[in-house]
Amino acid sequence: MKFAPLRVPLNRRLQTCAIVGWTLVMPFFIILIAFLVRYYTLLMVGYGLWIFLDQTPVKGGRKWEWVRQWTWWKYMRDFFPVSLVKTHDLDPSKKYLFGYHPHGIIGLGAWVNFITEGNDFSLQFPGLDFRVCTLNTNFRIPLYREFLLSLGLVSVARESVNHILRLGPGNAVMIVVGGAREALVSKPGTNDLILLKRQGFIKIALMNGASLVPVMSFGENDLFDQVENPPGSLLWRFQQLFTDYFSFSPPLIKGRGIFTYNWGLLPFRRQVVSVVGKPIDCPEIKDPTPEQIRLYQELYVAELHRIYDENKDKYARERKSSLRIIE
Repeated sequence: MKFAPLRVPLNRRLQTCAIVGWTLVMPFFIILIAFLVRYYTLLMVGYGLWIFLDQTPVKGGRKWEWVRQWTWWKYMRDFFPVSLVKTHDLDPSKKYLFGYHPHGIIGLGAWVNFITEGNDFSLQFPGLDFRVCTLNTNFRIPLYREFLLSLGLVSVARESVNHILRLGPGNAVMIVVGGAREALVSKPGTNDLILLKRQGFIKIALMNGASLVPVMSFGENDLFDQVENPPGSLLWRFQQLFTDYFSFSPPLIKGRGIFTYNWGLLPFRRQVVSVVGKPIDCPEIKDPTPEQIRLYQELYVAELHRIYDENKDKYARERKSSLRIIE
């Protein structure tokens, strides 16, 4: 086990505190809920009923910009560090559907660059009202859901994405396309994507006349090691069944700790660079055919490969394999 030195610069301590705090957000809310349920039972029952009826996660959310601009996110950014690379301007008179790749274990690059203003997304792409999608089950967790909504997160349900794009020009939404299954193949030095089966977001873009914007996040898969789970193994089969039932996956991760470099559950300090590609303009087709969906999927995949090939020697020098679309 490799221990961190006792004396490190204050900034590094603050960066570590930022990532530890982020890791503890959900446990904090769960403990708080347990306390409130015990002492304010009727209030929490009413709140639970309201959660069940509330349609905010599928109706555009309720973003609070001041939460997205907390200094906390800057320290979290510098922990890795995470950076955002813009390759093309995005016209705010259009609407956009972003695809984020790869999923990684958690999608920390997406959190810093797009969910928060850790790298000043709104200054780099002015005029866009931007939201990021997550599993609808996250909005069933009391109090934690309010935190997610304040950051502009919305449900990944089709109804939710359609609602945002139908709000008109200047609206943009991001989907982490590979989903839970891609997390299970997230290994350092690799970029294996689950994309061929993911045609739903292409169809939504065509139905709404939204431009598709691929994002390749170099280093996302390097933030955690993962216990080997080869296809067909007992662990792999358990993870697949778990994912089918709960809609999220249980990768067995290995990271660093607060005072150790090679043991713990925190992400490693490894660089993440999110490169935003060229927008692919889509015509508005209310009922796109399978051929039309495949055509724009091919254009999307080609742009993703272009981003990777042009940047791999700069941001993925220690790669073990190149970009692969495995499903």
